[in-house]
Formats: sequence, C-alpha cells, structure tokens
Amino acid sequence: MKVLVIGGDGYCGWATALYLSSRGHEVAIIDSLVRRHWDNELGVSTLTPIAPIQKRIDRWQGVSGKKIGLHVGDITNYDFLSSVFRQVEPGAVVHFGEQRSAPFSMIDREHAVATQVNNVVGTLNVLYAIRNDFPDCHLVKLGTMGEYGTPNIDIEEGYITIEHNGRKDTLPYPKQPGSFYHLSKVHDSHNIHFACKIWGVRATDLNQGVVYGVLTEETGSDEYLINRLDYDGVFGTALNRFCIQAAVGHPLTVYGKGGQTRAFLDIRDTVRCVEIAINNPADAGEFRVFNQFTELFSIIDLAHMVQKAGQTMGIKVEINNLENPRVELEEHYFNAKNTSLLSLGLQPHLLSDALLDSLLNFAVKYRDRIDQSQILPKVSWRR
Repeated sequence: MKVLVIGGDGYCGWATALYLSSRGHEVAIIDSLVRRHWDNELGVSTLTPIAPIQKRIDRWQGVSGKKIGLHVGDITNYDFLSSVFRQVEPGAVVHFGEQRSAPFSMIDREHAVATQVNNVVGTLNVLYAIRNDFPDCHLVKLGTMGEYGTPNIDIEEGYITIEHNGRKDTLPYPKQPGSFYHLSKVHDSHNIHFACKIWGVRATDLNQGVVYGVLTEETGSDEYLINRLDYDGVFGTALNRFCIQAAVGHPLTVYGKGGQTRAFLDIRDTVRCVEIAINNPADAGEFRVFNQFTELFSIIDLAHMVQKAGQTMGIKVEINNLENPRVELEEHYFNAKNTSLLSLGLQPHLLSDALLDSLLNFAVKYRDRIDQSQILPKVSWRR
C-alpha cells in the first residue's frame, strides 16, 4: 500500500516509517522539521545523536534497498499538503504530525496557541485533503489515552453505552483532558468523528499510552537510523526519563506521591499497532477508536522497577518526590480497556527486567550527552 506518514521525522513517526517500509509498503514522509526547532528553542538535545532527515532516509535505502519519499513542509499549509497528497496518492495516512508534549503546551499563551493551531488546523487540513481528492483513503490518527483523564469508572474504547431516563444510547466516551495539548487531541477526535459522519471518511483513532524504548529492529540496525530519545522535563516520557536519570546518578523525578496510574507500551508495539490498523481498515463513515497500550503502572511503581533494575547493574538509584508541577489527581481509579488491537493480533512486548536492563545500558552508553540542567521540570500548570 502507498502510505503517507505525517511527522515521520519524530520519535514514533520515524520508527513507524521504517517498519512499514521494511514490510513492503511504499512509504512517503511529510515533516516540517519543527520538532528539531523546538529542541533548539528549549536548549535541549535528544540523548541519541540523530542524523539529518535526508541522511537518515539515504542510509535506510542503502541498508534496505527501499526508498522513502520525503516532503518537507507544514501541513497547516493546505496547498502544500494537497500537493503532496496528489503526488503520493496514499491508500492510508498515518498522522503523527502534532506537537505532542503536555508541558510544552503549558509553557505560556504562545505555546498553547502554537499547539492548538498546529494540531487542530493540521488535522482539519488532512481531513479536507482526504475528502477532496482521496475519499477512500484510511486515516490512522495518533490520539492519546490522556483524552480520557482519570474517571472513576472503567474507560472503554472510544464509546460508552448508557441508559438515562429509560432510554439507551451508545455515545462518545466523555473526555477530561489535562492540558492544552490533550485538549487539542480531543478537538481532533471531534473533528474526525464529524468528518466520518458527514463525508463518509474512514478513520482509526489510536489512543496511545506513554511510549518507552528506543530500538526497533529497523532503528537498531545502523547508527544513522537510531531514533531520538528525549529525557528533558518537557518532551521526555516517564520511563525513558527515569532510565536516563538513573544512568547519570540523578534521583528519579517522581511528581507528587507518584500514585498517578497511566497506560504504557513499548515503541515496538506502537509500530505494530499502526500496521494492524492499516491492514484492517475502518469502514467508510466509521470513526473507530482503539486504546493503544499494553500495561498499566503507577509512576511510583515504575520508579521502583527502575531502581531495582539499576541495583542489579551496580547502579545506586535514589527516588525523589518532587512537588507536582501538574494539576492532576495523584491517587485515583484507572481501569482502561484495550481488547481491540489484541483481538486483531497484537502480541505485546511487556515491560521486563531484560528490557529495563537494555534501556539502562543504552542510557549509560550515551550519558556523556546528558545535560543534567534539563532534567528537572520547568513548566508549572498553575502559572
């Protein structure tokens, strides 16, 4: 299939583009390269030294013999996006092209606005490009489990059946986002759902948990293909941050009591979930929602796991409970369903001691690149 990966230079997008290419899909990437610009703005660098996008793609062709197309531009520019669609003629669009950090969206008004414009306008443009030129194209959109918040009932996959005053209906699951970033994803979901209903667009929303890991079979095959790994307080995700902190002897940064429970998955499962969605497309007019995660952990439990793994490697790991910069419940009920992808063939890579050892060793390998001044959180929800 011809697959257009939007945001293909990013953490999930790069791994997905290589994975789909390796499995015979004809892949093209759109990316504005703004993620690299944001690193420069914040004064941070990925733990791993990532090559320029063109060199990455050239090396992939040299290693695999497979070509990936590259289109550098901003999807909020509809003329550019529409032109790329007509060149690529995609059967599926995998949309990672969004600002994906909650702290980034909470820095100030400008960053909140930039997040919402980039994410909401970009996704609207994708919907119009599909409607206008490729109405049978399947949109596979990366959502987030953070859209749901932490309700005191089980989290279903996108929809919930309720009875009220003697009547029964199946409705979109209520959303309780916790940042301007998460709000942008909720707006996306509403816009996509509406487009499916009125235009007959086919779409799958992958509500992804917190991703960890760096190596897939493809990104680990050559130094030039290595994926980015963020550890800073703005773009770094929990387990990745903890492993990198442990590697340099920095106490693990647990926000508050650490009782916050979240959904997690391995980057190798991210790419497989996208493949499953592409190979099993939604019906025309269907807005399908899959909860994309494999396990649930509290943050403090995650920290203890890293502490234990570090000890087996001879690394002393301390845990610091910091004042929580976010506004969130620190102890809460959290039970989410994730049966759809499993029923379609996902075989999860569960978090194990071996995987933690691998992550820690990876962090130790590149620890000379770590700027410890970027580890602590610098963004407060209350400012």
